[in-house]
Amino acid sequence: MIANGATGSGDGSGISAGPGIGRSGGGSSGGAAAIVAAGGSPLDFGSDTGGSIRQPAHFCGIAGIKPTSGRVPRTGHIISFDVGAMDMLTQIGPMARFVEDLILTLPIIAGVDWLDPTVVPMPLGDPTAVDLKKLRAAFYTDNGVLSPTPETVEIVQSAASALASLVASLEEDRPPEAQRAVGLWFELAVADGSAWIRRLLEAAGTTHIHPVLKDRFLERQPVSSAEFSQLITRWNNVRSAMISFMENYDVIICPVNAYPAMSHETALDQAIGWSYTRVYNLTGWPTAVVRAGTSPEGLPIGLQIVARPWREDVALAVAHHIEAALGGWRRPSL
Repeated sequence: MIANGATGSGDGSGISAGPGIGRSGGGSSGGAAAIVAAGGSPLDFGSDTGGSIRQPAHFCGIAGIKPTSGRVPRTGHIISFDVGAMDMLTQIGPMARFVEDLILTLPIIAGVDWLDPTVVPMPLGDPTAVDLKKLRAAFYTDNGVLSPTPETVEIVQSAASALASLVASLEEDRPPEAQRAVGLWFELAVADGSAWIRRLLEAAGTTHIHPVLKDRFLERQPVSSAEFSQLITRWNNVRSAMISFMENYDVIICPVNAYPAMSHETALDQAIGWSYTRVYNLTGWPTAVVRAGTSPEGLPIGLQIVARPWREDVALAVAHHIEAALGGWRRPSL
């Protein structure tokens, strides 16, 4: 997997090797993001349970959107609607080089398929009809769990500046649950002793299990039914606190990860950087990502644009503006 870098260095082979060589593509949709970033495909689809649309889009320098939970059917995907409690965390969404392609694609895949029982026949708004001047925006540069790189902070601030004169209001504000809920996602993921993951592996005929998957998920013990009930209560309390925060805002701008694309050797050691995305799986809110800058190493840095439930049109409208103001996808050097 190759992260889409802005510059390269010659190696004598006639091919310019970009700075993303040897870097992670960002997650379980990393291959999809990498081929789109490299120009090998105009469009692909990702699944996002903890960030696997948004992290690859950030690492590879493209655009992507995790729709509202219940917007797009999961029918036929490996993490379908029948995996148990974790199904509520997983959404399917498009990934492309340009926000415009997300806008064109989302209406095609959204809507009731009469198989996924969680999908709601909710109208999908038109991003071109969104009046930015009516939007109340918030932004934060640090989730209180892991401080991002200085360049990430600067890029979030640049995006906020680009929006300041176009929206009704802009405040630096962070939902408290962005920090408090970071451990809850993992507790939910392993609450049944990762039996849901074992079922997926068995259905796929997988016999070789990577040591990381085994260590992080498959060696966990299931909790009691009382403990699981308490986890669901905590989850609902997080969702309640988050929607209360959103009463005052229409959109939130924040980092996708504390770091740009990490080397394959260090990615797991820096996994806490994924804490920026998981809280928005717990809420189920629509969240777009667009490239907004570049690290000193020449690696892409994306931003999350989070909107209220069912307002993908707002997330995409703001993402489209940030893309135009700050550059978006850049042609890779390799």
